[in-house]
Amino acid sequence: MASISIEGIKKAFAGNIVLDKLSLHIPDGAFYTLLGPSGCGKTALLRCIAGFYAADAGRLLFDADDMTHVPTHHRDIGMVFQDYALFPDKTAFDNVAYGLRARGVTRAAIRQRVDAALDSVGLLDLAARYPAQMSGGQRQRVALARALVIRPRVLLMDEPLSNLDAKMRMQMRDVILDLVQEARITTVFVTHDQEEALAMSDKVAIMDQGRIAQIGTPEELYGTPASAYVADFIGSANIIPVSLEPAAEAAATRRYQLSGRVLDGTAGAALVDGKNAILIARPEELTLAAAMPRIANAVPGAVLRRQYLGFKTAYRIQLDDGPEIHVDLGAGNRHADFHPGDAVQVVLPPGSRLIRGPR
Repeated sequence: MASISIEGIKKAFAGNIVLDKLSLHIPDGAFYTLLGPSGCGKTALLRCIAGFYAADAGRLLFDADDMTHVPTHHRDIGMVFQDYALFPDKTAFDNVAYGLRARGVTRAAIRQRVDAALDSVGLLDLAARYPAQMSGGQRQRVALARALVIRPRVLLMDEPLSNLDAKMRMQMRDVILDLVQEARITTVFVTHDQEEALAMSDKVAIMDQGRIAQIGTPEELYGTPASAYVADFIGSANIIPVSLEPAAEAAATRRYQLSGRVLDGTAGAALVDGKNAILIARPEELTLAAAMPRIANAVPGAVLRRQYLGFKTAYRIQLDDGPEIHVDLGAGNRHADFHPGDAVQVVLPPGSRLIRGPR
């Protein structure tokens, strides 16, 4: 195991900067996710950690060991690829054994360790099968066993679940978490799937154009996003420009105007004095009420669409003199009986966050 320290890493291709003096510390034994859309730099950063890309500037350390210019095969990493990268002409056993043979491990030790690795992923009975004879989930388990059997200092995973169906992804999440927690290995996991990041990670680094937009636990990122970008990427959120009411001094609660009404919100990251702000309101935090009587901290609107989804009813509401807003009411909510065309009030909790708006 090892901690990973990334210090001012910069990487560019043909003049296009993909990592912009990025710094990050990943503690020993942590399950750390790099999350972001395609092109944000997450895979480039993973490949710099692996040694597949040479950084143009900056340093990379495993614990106190400078790995910046160390070749990939000397970095003592395990790697799980999106496309599995198994040898098609080797059995599951031989694919898992490959790294051990390259390290000169004895035949008896190879048999013991490979059998244990395949058993840990539930594939000991399929040791003699070739990749073409296996399902996608089985091939991914072989790839995971191959990465872990060498007992690496660091495990790197590049969107390993993206080629699996939804049910298999759920199963593989548990397999991965069980194995890395048992091995207590530092893991860097790359994904564009925010649900995977929330479900699996100790910490998540959200990336945007080669930089870190925000780092935090899943709870911190979901509950206290520092920007509209983060709020929109983690879960779903209504992101609404609003006007702040004047305030005598900085306070945890701030008043703002929306659809002709003055409401209470919570001052969030980087909120400064001024007129413009952005309201971040999660659909599941909102409720609906009849148009009358008037309710505190609510704005008027009309139902545009209602979608019954079993565990929730999703509404799209057009606010009076305002934008559209999404509201999700849980299955047990007795007030979920509104239909398109109905006049309603959208109740916004005072805990809805206000962050700095455009200048």
